[in-house]
Amino acid sequence: MPIEVQRVQDSAGFPTKVDVVVVGAGIVGSSTAYELARKGRSVALFEKGMVAGEQSGRNWGWVRQQNRDLHELPLAGYSLKRWGELNAEIGTDLGFRRAGCFYPTRDPAELARWETWSQKAREYGFTNETLSASQTRERMKGSTSPWVGAIWSPTDGKAEPSLAAPAIATGAKALGAHLHQNCAVRGLDIANGQVKGVWTERGLVQADAVVLAGGAWSSRFLRRHGVDLPVANIEGTALRTTPAPEIVEAGCVSGAGYALRRRLDGGYTVAVPGHGIVNLAPQGIRYATKFREMMRAKIAKKLKYRVSSRFWNGPDAWGGWDFDKMSPFERIRVMDPTPDQSLVDEAIRNLVADFPALKGIGVAAAWAGLIDTSPDLVPVIDTTDVIRGLTIATGFSGHGFALGPGAGRLASELAMNEKPFVDLHAFRITRFSDGSAIRRPEMM
Repeated sequence: MPIEVQRVQDSAGFPTKVDVVVVGAGIVGSSTAYELARKGRSVALFEKGMVAGEQSGRNWGWVRQQNRDLHELPLAGYSLKRWGELNAEIGTDLGFRRAGCFYPTRDPAELARWETWSQKAREYGFTNETLSASQTRERMKGSTSPWVGAIWSPTDGKAEPSLAAPAIATGAKALGAHLHQNCAVRGLDIANGQVKGVWTERGLVQADAVVLAGGAWSSRFLRRHGVDLPVANIEGTALRTTPAPEIVEAGCVSGAGYALRRRLDGGYTVAVPGHGIVNLAPQGIRYATKFREMMRAKIAKKLKYRVSSRFWNGPDAWGGWDFDKMSPFERIRVMDPTPDQSLVDEAIRNLVADFPALKGIGVAAAWAGLIDTSPDLVPVIDTTDVIRGLTIATGFSGHGFALGPGAGRLASELAMNEKPFVDLHAFRITRFSDGSAIRRPEMM
């Protein structure tokens, strides 16, 4: 596995009954368990593989409000506040640094669109700065691009995916949460439409509430219980470079065909924004019509399509299973796709073309991960009338890392039947089945 994440030890013993079970120990699941433990609830956090083994350990590490869907901004703003508190609160470095988020452009029309988004975002309490061409060049020293301007959010930040979810899971354990890795939840135990617990590969664990934060695997898990969740799992590729000089005055930059984040190890995490692979499989075929608006947007032009072994196995496949036998979640403990070498090469080529001083920079490692993507690029954080006591927190569309702390609070409130701290309307699961028009995202 090309990524390295901080290892977390499992809890001693094994619970037979808790208040809440959380399925999936990525950033959202770990944050949910942490928030529940802070409330004094007994909670068990189960992970089929390892904490942050999939997308939560493979993302870019951006923690931003800028360029969010407007409906996500309240959640993003709260999450950013929590990111700033968690290092001291947990007593472990998550790698969070409020180093700013920077979007330069060579296109005056693009800058105008970004400014229009920024004006709308101010209604949600978010403010950023529009920079002139000279200010942009000053921040992008060494860049050869003819920048016309930029937008700059100095309050946004970055964190280390290898550290963050493991630290939060460790914090949950310190507050009394149970953590068990390599322990798949095969399904829900349900009586009269109400959750009574979960069936794990190690037996039944009773609980009055369950939070599903299974990322790319959530839709298949839900289908087994008759709940439809339209999601497309897109393979994204990223890389980390060898140590290199600091080239920009910002923690995160979306530049001319590249996105980069300065890492704590002195290198950069780099990717080609918006590009990825869609594996054609039964799940994607079933929900294809839900993605019509997304396919009409420019993102569709950046995707490749192929048929792979995931047609028959993995999160996009079809078929059921018995809870007393091996499930799909045990057959693939950690989804570890092969990175797209063409995107690795393109990312480095674009970066060096813009910053000639980086010529000769090396690729220390490259990886791919599955991004659970909803039709409108907004997550589902909601309960369902189909199964009482079940909360769903998934479909984060590449935004889950930054939104994790806020999503964890929101999911914990829903699991405990508390008043949610943000409006749930944009996050409801029924928006894909109640006849509502699926809208295009309101991002920059």
